[in-house]
Amino acid sequence: MRLALESPAQPDVLRLIDALDAYQRPLYPPESHHGIDLAALLAPAVIFGVARDDEGTALGCGAVVLGPDYAEMKRMYVVPAARGQGLGQQVLLWLEARAMARGARCFALETGYLQAAAIALYSRCGYARCAPFGSYLEDPNSVFMMKRVATA
Repeated sequence: MRLALESPAQPDVLRLIDALDAYQRPLYPPESHHGIDLAALLAPAVIFGVARDDEGTALGCGAVVLGPDYAEMKRMYVVPAARGQGLGQQVLLWLEARAMARGARCFALETGYLQAAAIALYSRCGYARCAPFGSYLEDPNSVFMMKRVATA
């Protein structure tokens, strides 16, 4: 397994993002969808990573959007066949490390309340539930989480 900075504008990576959207769309009403589009993922303040197997198949992805007050995790996804092997945690920790190298000390995320596995992953990695942050509003379909890391 290898993780690398890659452009999300690749057909196999776009399929991952489309699969995430296809999974989430039936779970929540449109106003509770907070994914970011390709143009936003290509912004300079975004770190986008892709996990690939030894044959080069894209198995997972994730992004972190660097901001002045916090870095927000976005577009975390692992294909169903690769789940349960710790890949999601590897992607999350990999993204955090790259964001910390660029000065991030606080991480935030929004996920859906029906995504128990994602919530459990984030909790295991030190995220705690919090109030809505940034431009998010209170949403019964959303779970907001935050993690602060110590400065070196």
